[in-house]
Amino acid sequence: MSILLDQSSRVVVQGITGKEGGFHAERMIEYGTRVVAGVTPGKGGRRHLDRPVFDSVAQAVDREGANASIIFVPALAAADAILEAADAGVALIICIAEGIPVLDMVKVRHYLSSTNAVLVGPNTPGVISPGAAKAGIMPANIHTPGTVGVISRSGTLTYAAVDQLTRLGLGQSTAIGIGGDPIVGTGFVDILKRFEADPGTEAVVLIGEIGGNQEEEAARYVEEVMSKPVVAFIAGRTAPPGRRMGHAGAIVSGGRGTAAEKIDELRKRGICVVENPTEIGYTMKRVLEEDK
Repeated sequence: MSILLDQSSRVVVQGITGKEGGFHAERMIEYGTRVVAGVTPGKGGRRHLDRPVFDSVAQAVDREGANASIIFVPALAAADAILEAADAGVALIICIAEGIPVLDMVKVRHYLSSTNAVLVGPNTPGVISPGAAKAGIMPANIHTPGTVGVISRSGTLTYAAVDQLTRLGLGQSTAIGIGGDPIVGTGFVDILKRFEADPGTEAVVLIGEIGGNQEEEAARYVEEVMSKPVVAFIAGRTAPPGRRMGHAGAIVSGGRGTAAEKIDELRKRGICVVENPTEIGYTMKRVLEEDK
């Protein structure tokens, strides 16, 4: 099975007529995702990639039954795009844009708390349920259907982990990049809850990095609630304090949020943490064999 995204998802692409939106929408359609419409204000009434284009998300929901949205618009317009999708009643919103102003995201998070919408991102590669649907920019060819859930703050490390799993014959139920900006819509614990409840997910790979406290919260949740094994990796061991490393949210501030602290917390809670990202696949294979 899968979480968040499956064959029944009806996806609208906000920014479908733009270069990035059009390119990735075409890849999503090729994968089999049910892309039912696009939205570009001022271009409603046209067709793009043989899909109807509307001026608003509300029109796409009303006329095409869209229940998921993926956003390919510039960072300064992305917060409004998220709010528009949520206001239209879209259940799953995936925001690819990186660098949305923090104050804009504070307002978005506050508004979303009063809705049933799930926001993945911003600054995410998206969501893929292999063999079912893809809504994002990830390379589809490395994924294969299976029972290992993958959740990560790093797009590149997600791809590396998925490739290892696939090469070892371990398919994925769903792979999700939660995003690398300081404020994101959905955190580790939110996704872990869904994987725990999903009968099609047998184990989970969790990839974290420096900054924030999401990994520590995830560690507590895994210890107290999860019945499924988790293999973790934390990036950024050599990151100097106060310096951003890759993602805007990957920064050690006030001596907190270091890789060492996160690793210690995960291990203290009984979670298997690998030292090197190249060990993720083999470690998961070993853990699953021992769990049988």
